[in-house]
Amino acid sequence: MSDDARFEDGGDAPLRLRALDSDDLTVIAALVQDAIFPAVEMRFDRKARRFALLLNRFRWEDASNAQKRARDFERVQAVLAFEDVMAVRTQGVSKADPDMIYSLLAVEFVPAEDGAGQVMLTLAGDGAIALEVETLEAVLRDVTRPYIAPSRQAPSHDT
Repeated sequence: MSDDARFEDGGDAPLRLRALDSDDLTVIAALVQDAIFPAVEMRFDRKARRFALLLNRFRWEDASNAQKRARDFERVQAVLAFEDVMAVRTQGVSKADPDMIYSLLAVEFVPAEDGAGQVMLTLAGDGAIALEVETLEAVLRDVTRPYIAPSRQAPSHDT
């Protein structure tokens, strides 16, 4: 019988990170690479100027430990939120099919004048989400305990 993984098993605490510049965002981007999320878990609160995703992220920070100990790889649910979002544009993304699952490949910040810019979320299958932001402020926060990745494998990409 297999049990779900626990934070205590890896000695890790839930992640809670904030990005206020491109270097910070690079760290968050590495941690959310290959995260998956259903279409219904995207939210843009225009009044609060916040865009958020509820992700099932692969625990890259634990992958080497899992491999060394010959145990299953883990995922964890996390919220990735961006503040000061003025507009959201999408390509190849639709909430019309609530069962559609997206895979997040990359997160980048393209600066403009005076700290404003565009956050680009690149999805597998040529999808993209562009966030026009007044300033860069992103938060990544784990919101559940880790669980065994359903595939029991680390994501891989064809080169």
